[in-house]
Amino acid sequence: MLSSWYEKFSAQPHQPFFALGIPLLAIFTLIIFAQFSDLITLNISITQFHIYPLIFMIFIQFFLGFLFVVFPRFLMQGIIKPATYMKIFYIYFSGSMIYLVGLFSFKPLVFIGSLILFAAQVLAFVLLYKIYVKSIVPNKYDTKWILISYLTGLISHVLFLVSFFNVSIFIEKLAIYTGFYLFLFTLIFAISQRMIIMFTTVKVPSYVKNKSKYIMEIIFVLLTLKVATLLMEDPRLNIIADLPLFLFFTYELVIKWKLPVTKVSPIVWILYLALAWIPVGFLMSTIESLSYIFSAPFIFEKSVIHTFAIGYFITILVGFGTRVVLGHSGKTPTADTLAVVMFMIIQFIVLVRIFAGLSLNFGFDYIFWINTSAMLLVIALLAWSSRYLGVLVKGYKP
Repeated sequence: MLSSWYEKFSAQPHQPFFALGIPLLAIFTLIIFAQFSDLITLNISITQFHIYPLIFMIFIQFFLGFLFVVFPRFLMQGIIKPATYMKIFYIYFSGSMIYLVGLFSFKPLVFIGSLILFAAQVLAFVLLYKIYVKSIVPNKYDTKWILISYLTGLISHVLFLVSFFNVSIFIEKLAIYTGFYLFLFTLIFAISQRMIIMFTTVKVPSYVKNKSKYIMEIIFVLLTLKVATLLMEDPRLNIIADLPLFLFFTYELVIKWKLPVTKVSPIVWILYLALAWIPVGFLMSTIESLSYIFSAPFIFEKSVIHTFAIGYFITILVGFGTRVVLGHSGKTPTADTLAVVMFMIIQFIVLVRIFAGLSLNFGFDYIFWINTSAMLLVIALLAWSSRYLGVLVKGYKP
């Protein structure tokens, strides 16, 4: 019986990676709540119990589970064998558990867990790169940028490992900003701009895609500029990157793409909603920069980065995840009323987290609103899990 279950559980890449990613996201969100509520005291920086795990342990596992499914298809190659991706899964699982135990006990385990997670990331990159090299399809644009962003992630990961030794605060900040913007943001958008357009053309055959030819090059250059301005630690300078990013994403997503929101089902327009948070985030940062330029500081705190992390990353991964879980388990990929409500709750969570940052301008209880957004996210994840986690754990063999 156990061998039969394992065969189904490991039959498709997204099943083990999603099944691990959802609980980890809920656990580390609870850790933030517990730390901010003084329920626990972690003698470790927020970078190590919040930022690093989200970038290199949680988000990347979700999107690897998805990439191991679609990357070979993009390049017209055979599927990845379960034995191959399960080895990487075991390494991610081991590194995640060791890291988690280290947070609450023997702190050196945090670094050991990080090394294991880095090894898993290297193996995943090598696997994807070999598929890329082997393919002879003429258009490798999207897969090339997936690999570029992934390679940037490896560099950022090395910087994080160095920063654990408190060598330089600059190295830690460089690791954070490159990891978030040049790795995660670029990787997720490289996948999004391919898959969302594809889903749209399937649902609306008359839709004509109209992406900019060098969309990823433009975004990567502007995000690199974004990282550079953040490292200068002068809010006024952020406008140098944020205003062009806001204008470009607004032009690209609204004017050029013209996504048919009213012509698609919720399983697709939910993904459109995720994209909408991108220009919103850069607009907020632009407004903050302008307020400093005109000597009337209006603080958004970390609301901008959480607009991307929750509004874009989490909405898109749950949207992709729901579609993949249903579609690859023999069910019709649709979003019923409960699923739509869950997605709306996630959008509300983004607004609560934005308000938490804004509350600093008005003397409201910042910690209360941070904890509220954290608990709402955990509730949303549990609601999603009640419907779909069982499908993942049970497994399905096509």
